[in-house]
Amino acid sequence: MLRFSIIFAAISGFLSVAFGAFGAHALKTIVQPEQLSVWNTAVFYQLSHTLAILAVAALSSFICTKWAKRSIVLFMLGILLFSGSLYALVLVGIGKLGIITPIGGTCFLLAWLSLGIGAWGKRKQL
Repeated sequence: MLRFSIIFAAISGFLSVAFGAFGAHALKTIVQPEQLSVWNTAVFYQLSHTLAILAVAALSSFICTKWAKRSIVLFMLGILLFSGSLYALVLVGIGKLGIITPIGGTCFLLAWLSLGIGAWGKRKQL
């Protein structure tokens, strides 16, 4: 799981930078400012939660293993559902894709909660 997490984070980090550059250079001449703001929100959440995955992987010895894994999986799902739906919303323009976004946001919230529970459970070993 640790190796997969780092590989996922590497790919997601690469894509975050690529999507940020795409938004800054190509999209800004094509889409409305509101859509560009949505795109930038997707990039921000993808990159910040990619770093969270790396942090959990790096600190996994201080976190209860099952909760660390849950946290990482939820961060991954959050990136795919939250940021992915926002990217699709801007590129495809189907408003109904916005229904998926809060599910991804909930995954982020649950990931942070799982991380806290996992750290709390290992408090005697810190």
